[in-house]
Amino acid sequence: MVTVKHNTETHEFETLDQAMAWAKQLGEFVTIQFNGSEVLGKFGADGIMDGKFPNGDLYTWKKRRRN
Repeated sequence: MVTVKHNTETHEFETLDQAMAWAKQLGEFVTIQFNGSEVLGKFGADGIMDGKFPNGDLYTWKKRRRN
């Protein structure tokens, strides 16, 4: 059983694939718990094209190097 927590709600899924698909559709910060592990985050950005995420948000992260 895989548990997904969003705000004060808890949802249960049979597989991790189902939980991830639901979290991607939601597009908000969630906590996914399975097999004694916990994954936190906002899921749904599968790739970047033309400097944007699939949802249209700009990709602005830049790696900073120290000299």
